[in-house]
Amino acid sequence: MLWYLLYPFRGTTELPKLAPTHPLQTAFSRYAKWAARHVQTVLPLSTAVIFMFLYLFPFLYTTDATNITSGVSNLPHHVWTDAQPLGDGSAVEPDVIMRSIWVHGSYMKALERDVLLGALELQDELLGPTTNFNPRQPANRPEIAETEVVGDLSPRQRDAYHIINGLTNQSWFFHSPLQYWSGSAENIRNDQDILETVNARKTQSTSVNVTLRHSIVFSGKRFEERRLVAADALVITLIHLRDSPVARRWVERAEKLARERSDTWKIIPEDGKSTTDQLYEFQFRPLSWSDMALLTLAYSISFLYLLLHLTKLRALKSRLGLMVSIVVQITASIVSSFTVCAIFKIDLSRVPSYAYPLVVLAISLENSLRLINAVIMTSSTISNSDRIGEAFGSTAHIAIANRAQNLLILWGLSQITFPGVAAFCTFVAIATVFDFIYLSTFILSVLSVDVRQKELVELEKAFLSRTKSSEKDKLKSPWMEIVSQLRVGETAVSTRIAGTIVVICFVLTAQSHYATEGSRQWANQIFSLPWNRTVRSAPKPSLLIDIHQARSPTSWLRLQDHETAREVINVVKPWAHSYVARVYDPIVFVLKGSDRVPRTREPMFLPAMYDFIHHEIPQFIVLLMMVVAAILLGTKYLLRDEYEDGGGSEHPDDEPLLSVKSLSKGHKLDVVMMAASPGGQLVSVGLDRAIQVWDVPIGSRKRVPSDPECPLENPFPVLSMAIDHGSKWLALVSWQRVFLWNLEEQQWAGTRDIDLGGHKPEAVFFCHKAADTTPTLVLVKRNGMGLEMELEVDESRDFSICKTPLVWAVTFPDKSHAYNNHQPPIAILTASRKSCVHLVRQQDNEWLSTELNFGEREAKDVHCLLPIPALSAYLIGRSRSVDLVDLESSTILHTFPTEVMQPRTLKHIPLMRAHQSNLTSLTLSYVSSETGDLVIQTYLPEKEDGILMSYSPVESRRGGHRRLGELTERKRRIANPGVWEALPSGNILGVRRKRAPARPRSISNTSLGNGLRRRGAGSQQANGHTPDPAPPPRWESWVMNHPESSGEFETRLLDDPDRPDEPHNRNHLMISEVGPMVKFGTMSVAVALGNVVKVVSVGHEHFDLFSDGFGLGGAEPKPNLASRRKKVGLRASTANAALRPIT
Repeated sequence: MLWYLLYPFRGTTELPKLAPTHPLQTAFSRYAKWAARHVQTVLPLSTAVIFMFLYLFPFLYTTDATNITSGVSNLPHHVWTDAQPLGDGSAVEPDVIMRSIWVHGSYMKALERDVLLGALELQDELLGPTTNFNPRQPANRPEIAETEVVGDLSPRQRDAYHIINGLTNQSWFFHSPLQYWSGSAENIRNDQDILETVNARKTQSTSVNVTLRHSIVFSGKRFEERRLVAADALVITLIHLRDSPVARRWVERAEKLARERSDTWKIIPEDGKSTTDQLYEFQFRPLSWSDMALLTLAYSISFLYLLLHLTKLRALKSRLGLMVSIVVQITASIVSSFTVCAIFKIDLSRVPSYAYPLVVLAISLENSLRLINAVIMTSSTISNSDRIGEAFGSTAHIAIANRAQNLLILWGLSQITFPGVAAFCTFVAIATVFDFIYLSTFILSVLSVDVRQKELVELEKAFLSRTKSSEKDKLKSPWMEIVSQLRVGETAVSTRIAGTIVVICFVLTAQSHYATEGSRQWANQIFSLPWNRTVRSAPKPSLLIDIHQARSPTSWLRLQDHETAREVINVVKPWAHSYVARVYDPIVFVLKGSDRVPRTREPMFLPAMYDFIHHEIPQFIVLLMMVVAAILLGTKYLLRDEYEDGGGSEHPDDEPLLSVKSLSKGHKLDVVMMAASPGGQLVSVGLDRAIQVWDVPIGSRKRVPSDPECPLENPFPVLSMAIDHGSKWLALVSWQRVFLWNLEEQQWAGTRDIDLGGHKPEAVFFCHKAADTTPTLVLVKRNGMGLEMELEVDESRDFSICKTPLVWAVTFPDKSHAYNNHQPPIAILTASRKSCVHLVRQQDNEWLSTELNFGEREAKDVHCLLPIPALSAYLIGRSRSVDLVDLESSTILHTFPTEVMQPRTLKHIPLMRAHQSNLTSLTLSYVSSETGDLVIQTYLPEKEDGILMSYSPVESRRGGHRRLGELTERKRRIANPGVWEALPSGNILGVRRKRAPARPRSISNTSLGNGLRRRGAGSQQANGHTPDPAPPPRWESWVMNHPESSGEFETRLLDDPDRPDEPHNRNHLMISEVGPMVKFGTMSVAVALGNVVKVVSVGHEHFDLFSDGFGLGGAEPKPNLASRRKKVGLRASTANAALRPIT
């Protein structure tokens, strides 16, 4: 709601986004990173805090009506209860009248024997003899005529008017602590343990079934171990109707006592007349069916909302765990707030217990789900702690602002609502604070553990498989599509004001339950505003002088619990849920000679809290240690892989983002060609006529043998090469032959003669047409023809693509149609010298080429094509623009203007929402022809959680029209980019020559020949002196991390002179330029540095044999299953392993 109120100033209702360098976001990110790296510390500590409040809760609350006043708090029930004063202008006729006397001895010593005996004398004077009081009369008793009631009442006459004998306008009843001893002075004198009697008989009932609870017969109580140990006043209360003769006797005798007993008692007021009164309304209103229905509906919507949002999480196995964690967080916040309220004696019993969790649930869900979604939306290429830090840093300020807004609203509502509702507002405010504490500790730790789980890759694949199969059966009805979009989170249903609306609406509803029944001014009575004070007002100030009462009469009235209210209602108005009483200020009797000066300070907290400290601490500490130990063991079990690898979660904050591994000793001369497979195999070809196959996950290297004397085993010169998806076949293309090498059996599998027409092929790839079958090899020639070869038999067939020579060819998985295989079919996009574009697809074991027509858009300046398979679209790179084109209809969806770009330098990063074909951002990167800088243009939706474009194969077959949504552009530049690649993980990774600082030129008598590269050791001058040579070139890797969001930039030297003992710093040739670079997995590149191959990774790379491929647009980033800071050992038996040096 805050952001809607700020709309006139901000011009938008969208949530604010802080810059990555903003101090707040930096602070929150640093804290979250620390918490994620110290899970085994934060999670047990937060659990210990939760356990502490959960353990305290049952000691501070009770639902037993007999223990309500035993120093513990009253747990809310299913009723609305309160004791509210009515204003002077109220026309409400009271149902009963309440008069009382308070009898004091010394301070907090009202239970001394002489005070009890003196109070009994006063009681008998006011009411007549009350020893063994039993007012029940026979049913056939004669009626007492009013003429008989002359002067003082006899006990028979008094008892006849008792309410137990029938409810009339003359009825009365009373309750007194002296009824514990049956009103007998002899019983009091003979009682050896008065405190034991008082505590044992706290459940005793009067003749009208009103329980003599300590709360109604004593004032100013002190408890220890849930037992009353002291009281400040004895309270004797007369409750009567309007015309009660007993009340008249009470008033007369009180005035007489003031005159005759002034030598024994100090009486306030001195004349014994209580002239000040106040109307009070006592309520005991059970939840109505409408209340129950509305609350049940609200709870159902909240849990349904939680379930619907959790269905779109990628962590399938942990959905239940995350849901349980959120429920634990909310429950802990509620219980913690109850505990704090009990400790500080905040009465929460006036609002039904069924209502308390609802408001906290509504407030908490929004922020918890926002944090979870933010973690999911972060790039999986960065470390786990960085993901948590980035997500928390981008959402914490919003969570704090929302809570500050709700706290301000709750404070304002508490100032204008009834005390019961104000206490509810206090409870919600405390729960809101605890909710943020647990969000930033407990939930943060759980998320950190969750993103570490290594089984998420397999779960993600299973989810994607089910998603693809379900798309085939998707219903066509529009309303079902809307429901489906809502389920997966596509519909922009804003919940940012849901929590605030629930808070305000519930407070209004609760306040309405305390409005006067039948009033025509119900709307004006919702709040106790100053202009409404004629209806409800604060109680009048008492005329009692200060005698250091432990509790005032007004506060004593408010302490009357709901059970007492229910019992009194059953007596005086059994058909109603409330009654109005005219309450007169008590007449106070203080025994003369008493010391009313407090000698001890009254306890600040609830007595049960002190009992807990004195008696439960040892047991609590033992259980707490057991819980913390169990959480530690559970955390270590969940993070067992990190501990087994010698890592753990605590790492230095300055660990670099980039990691560099070297593949050395495989070549003696420069590496000039490389190819990579999804499973982590890398093939390199060097000028030394060596072909090496590096199995990076298991750390092995094998050479492909070649024999210059045998033409069928001599693939040189190698023009192109390709590895199949399963890392079984390697194809090496030379001018006249294609050589096949079986990577599993380590032997030549045959050759095929080909005619390339004197040009290198534009594309070479393997094509799997069905699962568990041998693939075919496809070559796309420069002359516009294609060639497909069978590997099992010596067969090949040509197919036509374009009539003009090709300048570009790229393959991609065709996801635009439903497919039954484990992999989608391969399609080809080509561009010719005349800028015509062709799409080549497989149909019935044939390759069919279709020329694409773009309407009025002129086909020229086309130098590259970049497919986005998950979106069924592709990009056309031109000299000054990039077109986004729909694959099926060839409709240009959008044209992105660019600077003048160097041909064939365009690369892209299309980031999709998890498990959905929804484009959330698009990054275009290219080299500017004018400056040579790398230009990075990122396009984002205008709304924070919006999308640029969505896609469904069902919509495509129906011919649905798509368009790009409203977008914003961010542009960045990198000078001296060198060689670089845009990775599927969402990062841009490159290698460049590090610029050396300027140095003075040295004049040498001997010059080196132009064009020669110095390889290895330098030469000496003829005179034997070594000149001051130019320093060797230094090479550094760089990464632009998350160009769509933070855009963090980091560099790392490939050769570190301070660490000469590392393998990657030895035995490599000196070079003047970087060799070829290929994408390697989703987070790495392999780049040739002379005769050494460097594998540069953003974090730790993990290889997946079943991925869509690498470098293919639209592939979702795979999760980072291990921290980039983790020390990884050898795992030769698995396909998922981190990079290690290979020599």
